[in-house]
Amino acid sequence: MRLVAVGTGTVVPEGDRGGTCFYLEADGSRLLIDCGPGTLQGLARWDIPWKSITDLVITHFHADHIGALPSLFFALRYGAALDRDEPLTVWGPPGTRRLLLGLAAAVGDYVLHPGFDVRIQELEEGVASATEGGLELSVRSTAHTEESHAVRIQGRDAAVGYTGDTGLPEGDARGLGSFLGGLDVLIAECSLADEEVGDNHLSPRGLASLATEAGPGLLWVTHVYPHFRRRDDVAELLSAAGYEGAVRVLSDGDGWSGGTGES
Repeated sequence: MRLVAVGTGTVVPEGDRGGTCFYLEADGSRLLIDCGPGTLQGLARWDIPWKSITDLVITHFHADHIGALPSLFFALRYGAALDRDEPLTVWGPPGTRRLLLGLAAAVGDYVLHPGFDVRIQELEEGVASATEGGLELSVRSTAHTEESHAVRIQGRDAAVGYTGDTGLPEGDARGLGSFLGGLDVLIAECSLADEEVGDNHLSPRGLASLATEAGPGLLWVTHVYPHFRRRDDVAELLSAAGYEGAVRVLSDGDGWSGGTGES
């Protein structure tokens, strides 16, 4: 399993960070998780085989997580369609089909018909699904938007999970932590400091509680607002809040390979 942090930023533009996107390659699947602004440049920069992406997982519909979708489909239509007949499966919350239909109406039919099949699968909590390559996908609703969910991806030899954007309602660390339990890598947002965060994002205190319950082999911290990241050592704050596991506060291009650790 290969995992790359393609984009680790927030809604605030930064010159060295794209919007949210992660690449996972395992068991014959080449999968993107979210597709925020700057994703295509990140895919090229980190030498990711964008022409042969097999699956796209969407966690929710905020622009910093889906803003590059039109560009991705445009590139696939005119930069890759002649080289592939393999379908692309788009996995997302209820409303994903409506989202893509709306994009197609606004920017062009290539969103749904890029020259190969686009299959739309709306994921439901409590129902596991499998990619053509055999990865198992499952989701759990999160406290962020009406449709937002966390995702767990289980391969033959490793498992990765992503919180998406989420708050942590009182007492919910156990529920979400159980869903994300036992992962090799947990990708988790930590947007703001404890005194700044609202009820729809995580702070060090909330993430420490969640990650302690989940117990991943490695905690990847993403979606940290720039003023917070530049002002504070987020890893130290997680430790001070009681989390004792291995932590990496991500930059774009960071990677992990199952069985070998970070690269």
